[in-house]
Amino acid sequence: MAIFLNLFIYSSVWSGTISGHVECKGVKSNQWAVVYVDAISGKEFSPPAQPVTMDQKGKEFIPHVLPILKGTTVEFLNDDPFVHNVFSPDEVADAVNLGSWGQGEKKSHTFNKLGNAVMLCNLHPEMEGWIVVLPTPYFAVTDEKGDYTIKDVSNGKYMLKTWHKKLAPSQSEAVVASDGVTKVDFTLTKQ
Repeated sequence: MAIFLNLFIYSSVWSGTISGHVECKGVKSNQWAVVYVDAISGKEFSPPAQPVTMDQKGKEFIPHVLPILKGTTVEFLNDDPFVHNVFSPDEVADAVNLGSWGQGEKKSHTFNKLGNAVMLCNLHPEMEGWIVVLPTPYFAVTDEKGDYTIKDVSNGKYMLKTWHKKLAPSQSEAVVASDGVTKVDFTLTKQ
């Protein structure tokens, strides 16, 4: 009991939240920008034991942008009543082609390289999704308004970076304090 209590106190006292707003200039929406804590010197993070899911439904990849920790396995589910395919020409995804499969079926791929990969369906060329492979588990995707929140970040000073499929990346230093909220806003512009 004492060990659990000490761990609880440690985790709640030594972490905080980073939140803010991302203004995406020159595109229709502030949604789908990724904000993340960059690599932390001397720190490696284990990927989650369970895979994460990117669905195919209504001829769309859902979510449209999926940030993951390096080493994470992604399951691609087909929720449409017709056949889909998943492939990516990008090195980050090992130029993978998972083939085609029907409704209710899924196939998976593990992403072991940092960067971003466009996910496509060769049967439906209008479909496009993105997987962004990151060095830390501290990340968020902006909502429709451009707001984001990254919780449970350990105290310290970090480099916060952004990714957007059409806009130039940006970065800013963030200092996280115990049980506090660090506000960091970004304005992203065309490359």
